[in-house]
Amino acid sequence: MKIVLTQRVKGVGDTHDVVSVADGYALNFLIRTGKAISATQVQQHIAKTRKEKLIVEREVQEKLLEQNIATLSVARISIAVSVNEKGHLYEAVGISEILSAIKEQANVSLPKDMIKLEHPIKEIGTYDVPVSHGELFGKFSIIVEAKQ
Repeated sequence: MKIVLTQRVKGVGDTHDVVSVADGYALNFLIRTGKAISATQVQQHIAKTRKEKLIVEREVQEKLLEQNIATLSVARISIAVSVNEKGHLYEAVGISEILSAIKEQANVSLPKDMIKLEHPIKEIGTYDVPVSHGELFGKFSIIVEAKQ
């Protein structure tokens, strides 16, 4: 039976794919749970146009992320934190603080999962922070300094 998937189904296909599956699987599971609809001519045409639109949107997002990574690679982000008399941080610098600093200083907005920080930063200094998303990779420098 030919169906149009309304969401990603592991082992079957992605959203808006037109696929052929066993009748029982289509009727008893996929269509009943709302993961697919019957593939009429109209539905196939709608799915095709939506899929093309989705591909274009993904390409635009990829280019924007690529530009953001390039912008960050030349930027030097600084974060001022409170330290004790020995120069140790009161609080570790984590991903949320880094994202806020990037937004303020470089005017770049990134998803939280793009920053690949192994552990929170707990000392003053300069650090290279890797960023990645799919096949896009890069890194930028962050300077953690004492608040004046």
